[in-house]
Amino acid sequence: MGEVIGLGMTHYPLLLGPDESMAALLRSTLKDPDIPEKEKDPANWSEFARQEWSDDGGTAAASRHRAELRAHLGRIRAELDAFEPDVVLVWGDDQYENFREEVIPSFCVLAYDDTEVDPFGVIKKLGLPNAWGLPDSHSFTMKGLPDFGKHVAREVLDSGIDIAYSYVPRPGTNFPHAFANTQIFLDYDNVGKEFPYPILPIAVNCYGEHVIARRGGIARFAEINAGEDLDPPGPTPRRCYELGRAIGKVVGGSDLRVALVASSSWSHAFLYDEGWHLRPDTDADRALYEAMVAGDHEPWIERTSQEVVHSGQHEILNWHCLLGATRELGMKLAWSDLVETEIFNSNKAFAVFR
Repeated sequence: MGEVIGLGMTHYPLLLGPDESMAALLRSTLKDPDIPEKEKDPANWSEFARQEWSDDGGTAAASRHRAELRAHLGRIRAELDAFEPDVVLVWGDDQYENFREEVIPSFCVLAYDDTEVDPFGVIKKLGLPNAWGLPDSHSFTMKGLPDFGKHVAREVLDSGIDIAYSYVPRPGTNFPHAFANTQIFLDYDNVGKEFPYPILPIAVNCYGEHVIARRGGIARFAEINAGEDLDPPGPTPRRCYELGRAIGKVVGGSDLRVALVASSSWSHAFLYDEGWHLRPDTDADRALYEAMVAGDHEPWIERTSQEVVHSGQHEILNWHCLLGATRELGMKLAWSDLVETEIFNSNKAFAVFR
């Protein structure tokens, strides 16, 4: 029987940049002319948001946010090192990176060999520097374990759940940042040096109806109000949970030490239309977090795709996969935290399951 640990973390792209650019998404949103001025006026924001924004556009709050995120990421890395995995299996979303117009699978095992990755592709597109002062040409190697990837795909397909697989990344685009950032954030002080564990990425079509329509990103309200040509939905929360259970069974029956990682922030401001793309849906995040802490997975399983999209919780589907695996393997929550914010785009959850 394989030994397994479950971990939850964020891959928040703006953590790649310096403090002064961490609120860049909000600053961009505030330029949207179709958001009512009263909504954009900090005087009408919550007290928490005003404190974060302060008189410096969130720079001081960014330093505190970074310190809290890094402390939790450090704990996740310490758990990983203590466990000494043979492979780190990561559920992450694809934000119009490998998943494009040619084909959009619900799930895809990226059974890659060692791959050279551009760590700063996302923030370079935003015109932002990186926090390490490294050259834009900097790259790192993500170790692969393709034979294990093929084994996982084969066993999941045999279990009755359809899953795609890929042997090479799409050329000419950024490597999916959900996975690139996971390695970077687990090795924050050693970017560019060798990460000791191979990674098996499993991409989830978290963006569903927005993966092509919004290219996995930000839409202005003029586009939304004009009527979006939405895509078909992504996999349901229940199906993601079932995939997690199937993979839990596979890794539990292997002879490897496997770390299962859900990599995502939770509700995203730029996807939460009801909040005018200014803040995440914290109430929805708190409800799911409290259920997870209580060991109650039913609110997760019963959540509909429409509810997920409404709350901008698209990427939380990666956590549905992790929770399914923990249920299959009888794992319990050993530690967790939910880091809330109103100006840094998304709430971030962290967890350890044993």
